[in-house]
Amino acid sequence: MTKTRTLPFQRPVMLTALLLIAALLLSACVERRADRIAFDDEFFRATSKKLDKDRINFEVTVRPVSASLEGARDAGRQEATRYCVGNFGSSDIEWIEGPDAEDGRLRVSRDTLRLVGRCNAR
Repeated sequence: MTKTRTLPFQRPVMLTALLLIAALLLSACVERRADRIAFDDEFFRATSKKLDKDRINFEVTVRPVSASLEGARDAGRQEATRYCVGNFGSSDIEWIEGPDAEDGRLRVSRDTLRLVGRCNAR
């Protein structure tokens, strides 16, 4: 049997290369704070998802509402706009449970605001 020999410098170079690749992959997944948008001087986690097959009806959740209700409303409105523009090319939204409802009529549970809307696809 022939035994393959590695040169003494190959192992550290390979390890360094693997670590650099791993660092680049991880940095691509992490959202930089500088790229985030603050609403009412606070940062919110806003997510959107479709409610049916055709993606026209959607739900947006925003948290933490306790940081600022007004900021959470604006973050939800922005996320809904991003969702509709990304899926239909239009920012026209018909709200079912929208951010402009009176404070007592907004659906807030466990520090999370829930908004429901429909994209007006043209």
